[in-house]
Order: sequence, then structure tokens, then C-alpha cells
Amino acid sequence: MSENGSQNMSEEEEDFMDTEDQPPRDIEKEAEDAKNTGNSFYKQKDYFKAIKFYTNAINLLPEKAAYYGNRAAAYMMINNYPSALNDSMKSVENDPNFFKGGLRMIKCYIALGNLTAASRSLQDLKSRDPNNSSSYASETTNINRLKDLEASADKDMIKSDFRRVVYVMDRALEMAPACVNYKTKRAECLALLGRYNEAQEASNEMLRANSLNAGALYVKGLCLFYQDHLDKARQHFLQVLRVDPDHSKARLAVKEVKELESTKQKGNQAFTSGKNEEALKLYRAALLICPNNKLTNAKLHANIAAVFMKLRNHEEAVKECTAAVKLDNGYIKAYARRIVCLQELDQHEEALRTRRNCTRWSTVESLNRDLETLLSNSRCLRERTITKYWVVQKQPMRMKSRKLTRKLR
Repeated sequence: MSENGSQNMSEEEEDFMDTEDQPPRDIEKEAEDAKNTGNSFYKQKDYFKAIKFYTNAINLLPEKAAYYGNRAAAYMMINNYPSALNDSMKSVENDPNFFKGGLRMIKCYIALGNLTAASRSLQDLKSRDPNNSSSYASETTNINRLKDLEASADKDMIKSDFRRVVYVMDRALEMAPACVNYKTKRAECLALLGRYNEAQEASNEMLRANSLNAGALYVKGLCLFYQDHLDKARQHFLQVLRVDPDHSKARLAVKEVKELESTKQKGNQAFTSGKNEEALKLYRAALLICPNNKLTNAKLHANIAAVFMKLRNHEEAVKECTAAVKLDNGYIKAYARRIVCLQELDQHEEALRTRRNCTRWSTVESLNRDLETLLSNSRCLRERTITKYWVVQKQPMRMKSRKLTRKLR
């Protein structure tokens, strides 16, 4: 035998001898020790360390149902319900009579908002343990309560009572904190209420958990759409359709954005070409495309006012400007046009009130500068003065008029 062969043999013999010298492992004891250590950390509310030791126990004895059940309980405490559900299912798979595993499955399904699966699991648990109904009484109540809240939210959505839907979803999320559908519906209604910062915050939270969450991407697009960022909104809606080609709301939104952009652009072209009646028709048609889009519709009302001003119909122009600032109380151009039209109608005091209202709403210095620029470019405002006659009573049965002239600043 070669020298190398002798060397290999001696190494093998040495390994064999080392193995013989090692005491046999007690796998069950090691697993129990790991589980007990995990229990200690669980009681200390250090759930991440508890999960680590439960995992060690599972790796040693993967057929032990209780270990999966313990880790599921720890996952639930850190709101990781998908992982908790997987462990609960595994525990029941290993031991169909493991009651705690079945109960945790129901709790996880409820937390995730999967009421169909929760009801099915509850019926299965009842059939296997009919005499222990008090243990799952609260789960039965929560399932029924969530079903009622879902039905209520659907009715409120049809009535466009978005504030009520937000309230209902808040109540539902107290019982189902990990339900993506509830979070999405709540965020969508916040956007429909014009509470864009809150809606975007809620969407970003969902996207941090899942960057391909179609519902969250749709809500972000909706916020952009309602804030008159049409091009960015279209890009978000198209991204939603790439993630979920069957997303009906995103498909409708893409159609609305395209139609709104096209109709508004045609109206602008008609106005520039001096086709005033055609411009009016197009702008009014654009207003009907998405009534919830307040900022874009405010601009459309202001555009209609510009057409009426061109036609010297200042009464209608004032109405359109009023409609514009009602939708967007910070819209400087609409305020300026309203002031110009009121001056043309000799309604100088109302023009002054509009100016004051505009200053009150517009606290941003740059917006106030824009107003000054718009007003300084109006010849009628530079040349006209506000004249008002105040009747002052000097003595009984005798009245005197006094003329007060003030520059509109």
C-alpha cells in the first residue's frame, strides 16, 4: 500500500475512533431545551429570540406539532400573520387533533381578513371538538362582525359616503390588522376625500411590505390624478395593469386620464383659435369625465371663465370663477379673473372682498406675488377706483352724503 493510502487509512481510523468517543446525542432533550429557552424569551416578550429558539427546536424535531404552534404564537405577537398561518397549518398537518394549532389558524385568517377560510376552519374545528365552543366564541363573534362591517362598507361605497367607509374600515382593522383589502379600501376613500397625504402614507406602508401591491399603486396613482398630475398618474395606473392586468379600476382610470387630457387639449386649441363656442363645449364635456377630480375641474372652470371674458359675458365668468375657487380655494388665477370681471361689472366692493379672501387663503408669498402680477396686468384695475357713498346722519331729520374714494390695492 502506498504512503498516501496508509495516511488516508490512519485518518479514517482516527475519525472512527473520535466518533466512538463522542456520547450519543439526545435529540429530544436538545429540542425540548431549545423550546423551553424559547418559552422563556416569549414570557419576556422578546419574540424574535423566542422565534430563533423555536426554529432550533423545529430543526431538531420537525414532526413535533407543538413547536410549530409555539413559533406561530410568537409570529402573531410581532404581527407576522402570514408566517404564523404557515406554522399553524403545519402544526395541524403534523397533528390533526392539535386544538391550539387549529384555533391559531382561525385567528390568523381573521387577522388577514380571509373570512371565507376562517369560517371554513372554524367549522372544521367545531366538528372535531364540539364540546369546546367557549374556546372559539370570540373568533365566531369577530367573523360575524367583520362580515357585517364589509357589507356596511360596500353600501356606503355605493352611496359615495367615503367618510363613513373610512370609519368602518378603521373598526374592521382593529380585528383584522393585516388585511390588505381593508387597508386599500381605506386609503382609496382617503384619496376620494382629498386627504392625499394620509392616503399616500397608507399606500407607502403597504408598498414597503410588498412593492408589487396593485391596490397601493392604484391609490398612489389616484392621489396624483386628483392633484392634477395627469401624466404621473397615468404611469402609475399603467404600472398597476402590468402587475394586475385584470385591475378594472386602473383600466378605467387610464381611460379617464387619456380622455381628460385629450378633451382639455382640444378645448385649449379651440380657445387659441378663437373658436369660443367650441371651446366652451369641450371644457364642459371635460368637466363630466371625472367629477371627483377637483383640482383639474377647478382649472376647467377657470378656462370656461376665460372664454366668457373673451365674449364679454362677465356675469357668467364670475360664476365660473366662483365654482373654480370653491373646488380649489388656493387657485390664484381664478381669484384674479373674478376680480377683473367684478370690476367690469362695477361691483367694486365685491372685488375688494374677493381680493381680501384671496390674501387670506393664499399664505404663500410666491402665490401672493402671482396675484399682484395678474392684477397689475389688468388695465381696468389700474385705472378704476372704488367709490362708495356713505350716508352719515348729522342731526335728527337731516342726512348728508359723503363720497369716499379708495384705490384698490
